[in-house]
Amino acid sequence: MSESLALAQALIRRRSVSPDDAGCMDLIAGRLEPLGFNIEWLDRADTRNIWLRRGERAPLFVFLGHTDVVPPGPENDWASPPFEPQIRDGLLYGRGAADMKSSIAAFVTACERFLQQHPDHNRSIAVLLTSDEEGAAINGTVKVVETLEARHEKIDWCLVGEPSSRQRLGDTIRVGRRGSLCARMIITGIQGHVAYPDLADNPIHRFAPALHALTQERWDEGNEHFPPTSLQISNINAGTGAENIIPGSVDVQFNLRFSSEIDEISIKERIHGLLDGHELEYEIEWRLSGNPFLTRETELLGAAQSALMEVTGHPARLDTGGGTSDGRFVAPTGAQVIELGPINESIHKVNECVSVADIDTLSCLYERVLFNLLVARE
Repeated sequence: MSESLALAQALIRRRSVSPDDAGCMDLIAGRLEPLGFNIEWLDRADTRNIWLRRGERAPLFVFLGHTDVVPPGPENDWASPPFEPQIRDGLLYGRGAADMKSSIAAFVTACERFLQQHPDHNRSIAVLLTSDEEGAAINGTVKVVETLEARHEKIDWCLVGEPSSRQRLGDTIRVGRRGSLCARMIITGIQGHVAYPDLADNPIHRFAPALHALTQERWDEGNEHFPPTSLQISNINAGTGAENIIPGSVDVQFNLRFSSEIDEISIKERIHGLLDGHELEYEIEWRLSGNPFLTRETELLGAAQSALMEVTGHPARLDTGGGTSDGRFVAPTGAQVIELGPINESIHKVNECVSVADIDTLSCLYERVLFNLLVARE
């Protein structure tokens, strides 16, 4: 059994449902400390964060990942227990196999082999891990980055191990992500009996035209890097459950995934203008999950594409799709950020899995990226 596979299995055995790390970081620290990595714990509240750095000189290359996983759901729905890794037909099954414990294992073994071959390279490598990526993401990477920025510790290159691939390992590199703006809105009416609508004010009826307008709004046309901005209603709740009561309010949740053609302020202004135009009585709570970011043609991207050609024989297509990642907290510092990881087809699903062969290939890719940036460029 390869070192990468064995480590991935050991990580999957730890029931690290967000924000619980369940000892994953201790395992990683035990592997990297003997290689000269300094260990710094930057825990916040119920979140564990670890910053492992080797070297003091710039530039600084960082592997970024998370040890937490989403809940497995009913375990009887799984073909094998989600926290007991099993190999069937060349696939490693278990919660976190693809998102993203195999990537973390590949980080470690790539560093081990690289440093065995190049112990005296004169640049810096770090690994940043959090247990708060799948959850609220308020005490994890964002807080570590704030700490690093406060002491002027600059990240130059950041490779996020999120599962970016679609059909073949390495077929896609994410070079950015759309922004994400969440909203919860309460529209107020007057509760009453359905037989006496003149004595009530139905907020659902009032909101219906505005709902149509919100979903039909063309926010922008996107650009060469980002698709057009999209608004999606995620939840609507109203009423007491009784069929003869007009509700007094309606609770609406929605999200916008937005391109670099628009910003948070403009979105809010347009939505308030639209709602005010329909004469609604409402309140909105906003939460900005992240602004859009983009890494263009750079040293990091070039090193990754070269590694892909050397290891797999295929370059990657560049993409900014998908949800959000912790790369959104690193990119605003000026760092180059890309995401390169396993196939994402099974993430967050029952029977999550990753190709056993891909784990070793991913480790080789990461090792080659390190070589291309830290040795070949000297």
